[in-house]
Amino acid sequence: MIPQPIPLLDPNAPMPGHASAQAQENQALDIIFIDGFVGETVIGIHHDELHDTQPLRIDLAAGLPRSRACDTDQIADTIDYSEVRTALLEMLAGHAYRLLEAFAEGVATLLLEHFGAHWVRVRVTKPGKFPDVDGVGVMIERRRLPTPTASPRHTAEVLSLLGAGMVPGERR
Repeated sequence: MIPQPIPLLDPNAPMPGHASAQAQENQALDIIFIDGFVGETVIGIHHDELHDTQPLRIDLAAGLPRSRACDTDQIADTIDYSEVRTALLEMLAGHAYRLLEAFAEGVATLLLEHFGAHWVRVRVTKPGKFPDVDGVGVMIERRRLPTPTASPRHTAEVLSLLGAGMVPGERR
């Protein structure tokens, strides 16, 4: 029996152990994806992988909470997949990763930090690594961690100190 592929575009599956998974699970996302990007790079741990380039297939999905682009019709209000593609090409040319797991984490971090995604799923595959399988690889899923918000009282205290010419935490 041939196993069915894991769906790439299911951002609602909770992440085990993530404290805010339940809250974010209910948040609607617009998902920008790249399916079937193939580039050449040197990656691996075996001697035959360390000198010559080999193909990597990258499938990714990046979610934004209802992007403004739905209303504005402007590319600046969403993730521009052409810029993501360019970043992937640069990453393939200049990375120092040996494991697919680390490479996938680098892609996820790029999408979360540089492109502002709130949720990502990244699948990296070495097609044809072995003659009896289509490909081997890894799939990771990450969410942006919620940013802590200061309490109104704390904010008022800091503003009061700044108004008095003092910097919080500075010693005189």
